[in-house]
Amino acid sequence: MTDTANRQQRGRGRGGRRPRVILRDSAKKITKASILRLARRAGVARINAKVYDEVRAALRSYLEIIIRDAAIYCQHERRKTMKSRDVVHALKRQGNLMYGFEQ
Repeated sequence: MTDTANRQQRGRGRGGRRPRVILRDSAKKITKASILRLARRAGVARINAKVYDEVRAALRSYLEIIIRDAAIYCQHERRKTMKSRDVVHALKRQGNLMYGFEQ
């Protein structure tokens, strides 16, 4: 075999079992600094420490609704890949227009 053929067969092999993905709470990745930046943009000077978890919970529920609607658009078109237009349509359905993504 040539060197390139050997290189392709090293490792897990062909069709090996993929590692299992561990799901974690991704809302914790929204840092305090990013929440504070959004609040500053809205004109808020100071934030109580208890507010950060409430903001994360509100963001999570909002994103669940948007992603659920976008997934319905994907299922309707018999696709498994969510496209940006699905998210734009889901936002439009909720009454939040997103500029710059017109079709």
